Amino acid sequence: MIMGGGEKSLKNFHLPHLHHQHHRKQARDVPRGCLAIKVGQGEEQQRFVVPVIYFNHPLFIQLLKEAEEEYGFDQKGTITIPCHVDEFRNQNVRLKKLK
Repeated sequence: MIMGGGEKSLKNFHLPHLHHQHHRKQARDVPRGCLAIKVGQGEEQQRFVVPVIYFNHPLFIQLLKEAEEEYGFDQKGTITIPCHVDEFRNQNVRLKKLK
């Protein structure tokens, strides 16, 4: 990723390894080239499976920056994006159209 203007780099963003049996079961339903994430806060959280190619798109990079601001780089388990589920769905539709 190319970052300019003194922005924080996301190169330190850690994608956790799946160690627990529960996580392994969930990992099996994630197609190759995709990653499961959580979107929302509190009880409104929903699980989404997104292509890893999205992680290089500016719209998704902004969501990752929001996750960093909210949770830091040391999230444990699934990456959580702290935006409203409907907002994420709208951005996800936009990303699919750009593929």
